[in-house]
Amino acid sequence: MAKTDYKSVDEYIAAQPRDTQPTLRKVRSALRKALPGADEVISYQIAAYKQHGGAVLYFAGWKEHYSLYPATRPLVAAFKKDLAPYEVNDKGTIRFPLSKPVPVGLIARLARFRVKEQAERAKAKTAKKAGAKKKTATKTKRR
Repeated sequence: MAKTDYKSVDEYIAAQPRDTQPTLRKVRSALRKALPGADEVISYQIAAYKQHGGAVLYFAGWKEHYSLYPATRPLVAAFKKDLAPYEVNDKGTIRFPLSKPVPVGLIARLARFRVKEQAERAKAKTAKKAGAKKKTATKTKRR
């Protein structure tokens, strides 16, 4: 995997080992179905899905597994039982073995959960900005 300037997710998947590509295409398909309004991009040289002004999920292929990122604390807590068979580390990574079938339903549920998280984060960010503007406007009126 020497190439590091991918222009598309198609190009990223095509650069992976031939036996890994079908699995990555299944992961991609699950994410695209679960995130119909998301933009599919390359970010950090891996596949990413952006919505609500930020990245919802990333996926990457590795030698013996593929990973989804970020595995936030609320996501891991909400899917604790479903994620038990998989490796989840404290750095926000969920690792799925290439040797097992792709858990398409689980990936879709994780993606929809992340959309809600991202939407809430965007909403909070907008509210914070609005509050800061209001505070500034109040200070200006008092002078």
